[in-house]
Amino acid sequence: MTLLHDIANELAGMFFADARLSGAVLALVLIVAGLTNSLGVEPLIGGGVLVAGCPLILVEAAFRDARRRRRS
Repeated sequence: MTLLHDIANELAGMFFADARLSGAVLALVLIVAGLTNSLGVEPLIGGGVLVAGCPLILVEAAFRDARRRRRS
């Protein structure tokens, strides 16, 4: 049981380590889900938005972290 607890703590720590990154990815997923379910956008287009959006969010987070480290 300790192993499962340790794994859960690690996953939670990774998720909450950068709240802006996690929030941006969740927002992107919610937007794509809304587009595909509510507006009837093709799922392939929604997948393309996810494929393009997730790396862009990651690059933005990396640049933000680099600027923060450069200042300190």
